[in-house]
Amino acid sequence: MILVEWTHIPGLAPYEATLAAMEARAEAIAQGAADEAIWLLEHPPLYTAGTSARAADLIDPGRFPVYTTGRGGQYTYHGPGQRVVYAMLDVRARGGDVRCFVRALEDWVIAALAQFNVRGEIRPGRVGVWVVRPDRPANADGSPAEDKIAAIGIKLRRWVSFHGLSINVEPDLSHFAGIVPCGIRDHGVTSLVDLGLPVTLADLDVALRSSFDKVFAEGPACRR
Repeated sequence: MILVEWTHIPGLAPYEATLAAMEARAEAIAQGAADEAIWLLEHPPLYTAGTSARAADLIDPGRFPVYTTGRGGQYTYHGPGQRVVYAMLDVRARGGDVRCFVRALEDWVIAALAQFNVRGEIRPGRVGVWVVRPDRPANADGSPAEDKIAAIGIKLRRWVSFHGLSINVEPDLSHFAGIVPCGIRDHGVTSLVDLGLPVTLADLDVALRSSFDKVFAEGPACRR
């Protein structure tokens, strides 16, 4: 059995110091000197640019601090009311399939959201988790409106993952207006509270912990 240490970091975790601590922990895991770890935290308002970020997608560069980071993906927002989950896991020990590992992270978010009767879905070519919005007007092509509720961006070093995912519980959704989130212009962003659910960060943490072992024990859908 793989031991995973769960840590809740209170308050608003400073980005640079937290990133340095996360990378140090990932290195210790790779060396066999520490157990895998999941960190649950919030950051102060900021934007991060992944390895595929495009300059044109940073609409308001002076609004919040902007950090260039080595994770995959494009621009994303972090801030109060959003659960950031840093996942430092040994991908080689969990099968060595990076694509399926990312799918497992998506499955994990979907399983957690299901505990609040929210149907999270994935879309080809769009990493992250989405919800259909039947309460919103349909798109120009007749397809239903969709909003993103969770973003995923990881990096691997010596087969150990770091960075992870962010799930919108009750962030200020107007803060996303300073970027094109994940480079996607034709869909919006939502949160659990925006969907009308009185969910707290603590509620989501319970759902994440209860669904983690089941999802990672069974393996993602691409392995079944």
